[in-house]
Amino acid sequence: MGTVRMTQATALVLQALSEGHRYGFDIMDATGLASGTTFPILRRLEKAGLLRGRWEEISEAHRERRPQRRLYELTGAGLEALSVASNRLADTRSHLEALLPKKEA
Repeated sequence: MGTVRMTQATALVLQALSEGHRYGFDIMDATGLASGTTFPILRRLEKAGLLRGRWEEISEAHRERRPQRRLYELTGAGLEALSVASNRLADTRSHLEALLPKKEA
C-alpha cells in the first residue's frame, strides 16, 4: 500500500466511484477525464488500497461480444479519503468566498 496525492482529478474519480460508476469508461464519462488520466489514477488508487479492482467473468464479456472489463469498488480507506477530500474542498470554498467582495442586493 502507498499514499496517493489527492488532486482534483483523483477526488473526481473517487466521487464517481462513490456514485456507483464501476468501470473505467463509465468513470471517464462521469468525470469528463481522458483515459490517459483516469486509468493511471485507478491503478494508483488500487495500489494504495483505496479501491479494489477485479476482472469480470470472461463469459459475460463473450456473451456481450466485447472485451473483458475491470470492475472497481471503493474500500473503507477510499471512502475515508473521499470524505477528507470533500472536507478540504468545502474549507477551500469557504476561504475563497471570504476573500471575494460581497455582492450588493
